[in-house]
Amino acid sequence: MAEQEGEKTFAPTDKRKREAARNGDVLRSRDLATAVGVLVGAVWLKFAGPWLFVSLQDTLRTAFTLDRAAIEDFAPNKVLFGALVAVLPPVFMLGGLVLAGSVFSQIGMSDGRWNAGNLAPKASRINPMSGLKRMFGPQGWIELAKGLAKLALLGTIAWFWARGEILRLIGLGHGNIHGQLVQAWDAITSLAFALATGLMIIALIDFPIQWVRRFFRLRMTLQEIKDEHKEAEGSPEQKAAIRGRQRQMAMGAMQGAMAKAQFVITNPTHFSVALTYDPDLAPAPVVLAKGRGEKALAMRQLAAELGVPTIEIPPLARSVYFTTRENQMIREDLYAAIASVLAFVMSLKRGDNPQLPPIDLPIHLKFDAEGRPEAVVELNRGALPPS
Repeated sequence: MAEQEGEKTFAPTDKRKREAARNGDVLRSRDLATAVGVLVGAVWLKFAGPWLFVSLQDTLRTAFTLDRAAIEDFAPNKVLFGALVAVLPPVFMLGGLVLAGSVFSQIGMSDGRWNAGNLAPKASRINPMSGLKRMFGPQGWIELAKGLAKLALLGTIAWFWARGEILRLIGLGHGNIHGQLVQAWDAITSLAFALATGLMIIALIDFPIQWVRRFFRLRMTLQEIKDEHKEAEGSPEQKAAIRGRQRQMAMGAMQGAMAKAQFVITNPTHFSVALTYDPDLAPAPVVLAKGRGEKALAMRQLAAELGVPTIEIPPLARSVYFTTRENQMIREDLYAAIASVLAFVMSLKRGDNPQLPPIDLPIHLKFDAEGRPEAVVELNRGALPPS
């Protein structure tokens, strides 16, 4: 059993996944980021490329135009600056779109989490021994095999692309500048889309692999499952502390009422009812406080501290609890039972050692712990067919 508890054979819980994500261990695929980046670049070249194409065309025309004014006022820095102004904006836009596509593809895989801690420098990243261990360990060989497979796939795609474009590429040295740029641009765009398709295929293969690797990396032992469950529900010590605080709060709220009580009837721990009888205030005994569970225990403890007699009469405690509200007189058909208890308490206060008289309740005032009349419960039991 101890071996089973120490083996990581259980699927990670949602809490384990959230904690891992907060620590930077999220689902990521470098191949997907590369594929998205190349695809975004290919789409941009296809639809927004004419802007860069026109800029390149104007730059080349300006650079290769040598008239009398250009010779007399030779200023290559102006030509270079003009070329940069024309070319850099579309290039920067292309780079920004590619970067954004790559980043958001990874954030989308990690449930929208961005962990800035991953950008912090770590000694393990620059440690030569750690690098050699990664390179020549099992994971290094796996990555090498993956790299060779990617190279073979992309090389095959590039080879088929070159077969279809070789004639046009050879002819780029002939014709005017506009025609050569158009042909080169179409060739670059088609190559980008072909490579993006290959990279997407690689990403579709890599994504489930990364998911399975993270799943096995986050697997949990039986003891970790138990500890997490205990932490979620609270340890017995925490529960006891919470119950103690609840009891203290209940005692504080009931302090005034319990100080006026003449006796407490209990069940013995599930229900407690504090009563008093003062003919000058009310013609019948009054319920000052009542409670069940933790409140009942708090009432018993407070009664012991205040010296209020506590009498265990379960049927009567349940009957008063379910039929009378706080600060309300008891029902008339409970007078006889409460009067017997009151006489018993008075004898105790005089120093006598009386016996608790039998308490007889009407059948309709007898309840079980859930507040159901016992007459109905017995009737239902009698209606059941014998087993």
